[in-house]
Amino acid sequence: MTAEIRNWVHIGSLEDIPRQGARCVKSGDMTVAVFRTATDDVFALEDRCPHKNGPLSQGIVHDGCVTCPLHNWVIALETGAAQGADEGRTLAFPVRLENSRIYIDLSYSHEAV
Repeated sequence: MTAEIRNWVHIGSLEDIPRQGARCVKSGDMTVAVFRTATDDVFALEDRCPHKNGPLSQGIVHDGCVTCPLHNWVIALETGAAQGADEGRTLAFPVRLENSRIYIDLSYSHEAV
């Protein structure tokens, strides 16, 4: 069994993000949107809709998804996958919450099937 190595980076606290909202962090040339749901779950996606690169951080967070503000594509927060008849995916990053502190592994992205 191989141990999974993660590079967790502290990016802020849960209180920094409004419920059903997002905040952005930079990782090199990429912007990552960190989302907080109504139930205080936290997710991180590249801040780019797979359709026309719309800013997902400015979208509406609902039901484990975010709706892109440009063309209303619905993207799953956990996987970054477009929902419904739309096809495409944005990068999703592992997130860990410890005592209201948010950690993200920006070196690793996953695409769940």
